[in-house]
Amino acid sequence: MTHSPVVLGVDFGGTKIAVGVCDLAGRELGRTVVEADAEAGAVKAFDRAITAARDLLMTAARDRKLVAVAAATFGIPFDDRVELAPTIAGWEGLAFGRELRAAFPGVHIRMATDVKAAALAEVRWGALAGCDPAIYVNLGTGLAAAIISGGVVITGAHGAAGEIGYNLRTMTDVGKALADRTMLEHLVSGKGLAALASDQFNEQLTAADVFARAQTNPAAAVLVDTFATELAQHIVNLAVAIDPARIAVGGGMTRSWERLAPTVRQALDVAVPYPPEVVLAEFPLDAPLIGALALGVDAAVADLGAEVWA
Repeated sequence: MTHSPVVLGVDFGGTKIAVGVCDLAGRELGRTVVEADAEAGAVKAFDRAITAARDLLMTAARDRKLVAVAAATFGIPFDDRVELAPTIAGWEGLAFGRELRAAFPGVHIRMATDVKAAALAEVRWGALAGCDPAIYVNLGTGLAAAIISGGVVITGAHGAAGEIGYNLRTMTDVGKALADRTMLEHLVSGKGLAALASDQFNEQLTAADVFARAQTNPAAAVLVDTFATELAQHIVNLAVAIDPARIAVGGGMTRSWERLAPTVRQALDVAVPYPPEVVLAEFPLDAPLIGALALGVDAAVADLGAEVWA
């Protein structure tokens, strides 16, 4: 019996790295998750992912040929660097594409930002299938969005379409360089909320801790309400600009989506000329990995003349 070739997908996140393997029909054969260990730096985080990927191939696809590897990452990946990627120290200087090819020689390599990979998964198989145009918003360690038009995830001239984490927050930010202002992502993100709360309560807290504390602690509730309001402001502005049929929200912070959703919904209904649907993503926690696998399958199938192995 001839086994189908396989595709490897890797999702490099700021706190965890997810790895999956599937056949060319998209059937998942296995996955694993390891901690990113951001404090150890970029090289160790990357090496940890490669080790996990090789181990997964040995256990889930030992007798199968690897034909493509697709990686999603925070920031914008290139062969020799990753731009707009401050989450892990040294990640911007990582020769991302070259390192992937060195780790997996002779196979197709595809790269994407994590949010755009997630949007691809939602467009192809999830909550944004058939929606045109549409917006995917990722609430995780960072904050970003992806715009879909005609079933295609818009990349932009430099790959940075939808990077709303860099949005100006107030009029006083106009004309200021990034170093002279607070970017939106530093406050409206899992990492940002955790940092604000840790400073205020003088103890180390996660975003999940803040949401839990907000149920009984008025000060924590104010932090969460402020977070939700500023998030809603920028989702509204994005919706006004794009006029989407639907917005899907994914990422780790969707575990607290019930607390955020009413503020976002009310803001859209009041301010947007044609308020779109707002739904939880079909794959709220693993869409970047699923999108990476889809990219890898696309590359492999195209190379095989559109032959999908059963």
